[in-house]
Amino acid sequence: MPWWGWITIGALFLAAEMTIVDMEFYLVFLGASAFIVGLIGLAGPADAYWAYWFQWVVFAFLSIASLVVFRKRLYSKLRPAADAVVAEGVNGALSTASDSIAPGGRGSVMLRGATWTAQNSGAETIPSGATCRVLRAEGLVLEVRLDSPANFGSGDGQLNAANDGGS
Repeated sequence: MPWWGWITIGALFLAAEMTIVDMEFYLVFLGASAFIVGLIGLAGPADAYWAYWFQWVVFAFLSIASLVVFRKRLYSKLRPAADAVVAEGVNGALSTASDSIAPGGRGSVMLRGATWTAQNSGAETIPSGATCRVLRAEGLVLEVRLDSPANFGSGDGQLNAANDGGS
């Protein structure tokens, strides 16, 4: 096969991976291997002729070797495992209030590096920066309560000022 045939096949494999297949990263390595065989054919001396069977052996070797060596690493970096996704399981987690949240009111909290909308289900105002516990998730809204008033200070007066304002 001429060098341009291998490069064309490589480009078709890469295009199919990007448009048709759901990023399983098999065709990427086949396409890259075909592309490399084409480049070797292009870079070789003009009078050198590869036998067709040898081109296919080189293609098969490069494809299998790249799949075995690189696919798992690349796939794990680009597609994290399902347990790395935060879909469920936030009940009982600790979050930090981004702003003050009155009892029954809504505000925002930081949980696992993301900002969430939260509703205060407790009887006490949650001051900004306070640690609160997630009781449950209702869609994209977390129901939270102040985790431990003992964690807030005696020195800063935030908790006491928030409670005194409501009485």
